[in-house]
Amino acid sequence: VQLVESGGGLVQAGGSLRLSCAASGRTFASYAMGWFRQAPGKEREFVAAVSWSGGSTDYADSVKGRFTISRDNAKNTVSLQMNNLKPEDTAVYSCAAGSFRYGSSDYTTPGIYDYWGQGTQVTVSS
Repeated sequence: VQLVESGGGLVQAGGSLRLSCAASGRTFASYAMGWFRQAPGKEREFVAAVSWSGGSTDYADSVKGRFTISRDNAKNTVSLQMNNLKPEDTAVYSCAAGSFRYGSSDYTTPGIYDYWGQGTQVTVSS
């Protein structure tokens, strides 16, 4: 599976961005998908995850109520709608695909994912 992110950019605080992750391969629907971010000098951190069916979603507390993860298995894409952005959301955002069982795995752990995109920069100015 190859993953390619898009949609990053520069936005003012309070604004919105929508990130997309396009996946290659016919097995996309069998993978749980996650979004992670990494700011300069900081460790990669979990942002959001969605089960293979899209029926289950989870978020980091820092983005809950502002970000929404969704997937379209017919189009092999997963998206992250980001609203009310804050300067502390500035980071490189990466999508990831994992073949783990969503309901019984720690989807917040980067090491559990099998494939990663190259990342897209999101910068939020104050």
